[in-house]
Amino acid sequence: MTEAVSTALPAAGLPAEGPAVKPKIEVSGLNLWYGETQALKNINIEVESNSITALIGPSGCGKSTFLRTLDRMNDLIPGVRTEGRVLYDGMDVFKDIDVIELRKRVGMVFQKPNPFPMSIYDNVAYGPRVHGIRDKKELDRIVEQSLRSAALFDEIKDRLSRPALGLSGGQQQRLCIARVLAVEPDVLLMDEPTSALDPISTAKIESLLAGLKNIYTIIIVTHNMQQAGRVSDRTGFFLHGELVEYGSTKDIFFRPQDPRTENYISGRFG
Repeated sequence: MTEAVSTALPAAGLPAEGPAVKPKIEVSGLNLWYGETQALKNINIEVESNSITALIGPSGCGKSTFLRTLDRMNDLIPGVRTEGRVLYDGMDVFKDIDVIELRKRVGMVFQKPNPFPMSIYDNVAYGPRVHGIRDKKELDRIVEQSLRSAALFDEIKDRLSRPALGLSGGQQQRLCIARVLAVEPDVLLMDEPTSALDPISTAKIESLLAGLKNIYTIIIVTHNMQQAGRVSDRTGFFLHGELVEYGSTKDIFFRPQDPRTENYISGRFG
């Protein structure tokens, strides 16, 4: 059925509605197989700019696989096959953008901190150097700005030449976030970024996320439903490779539409 289009003028004194803002990421009909095993089943989701989206669900439900699809990390796994479309700013990530450029724009922070065995400074400067920046003053600016954005600079500003592996676990994870920010991405993907951290370090990173979403679009995979409730604007619930339900975090947690979502949120399984 064709929808009627309103031709009414806006009421006096009220601005006309502007054009609809396109989502930062649009996924439609996404299916993924590891060999003969289907890990993602007809995923459809839109992610808004400057928001935090949490992906929840039991282990093995497909949420991390989905996250790695967005920057094509799954391409590195033999036997992976995908169908469907993943659009980033309207570009098909499988056809319209070079994978190196894609991973510069869509950065990934992993579950366990993985600093390089080099100095704190060189960890952050690594990406900009790979992309051709050699000027020392410019690198100094990028390193300081990235560490400040990751809420780490004031803690380690006198130790930039020391090994990054000497930092605490929480500091190492914030260093990894700074390392991603140094290449000026547009989207941050975070796969269980606080699961290996203590409660104090976890709280620091959650506080950090609240500020980062003013600049970046963030998608976070988490097993911690309390964390999803604290930090996210929207939440998607995955189960057996399906996106069962997706909506505002308040709706997902307090007014779920699917009984499977309600059962998971209430702790009946998972």
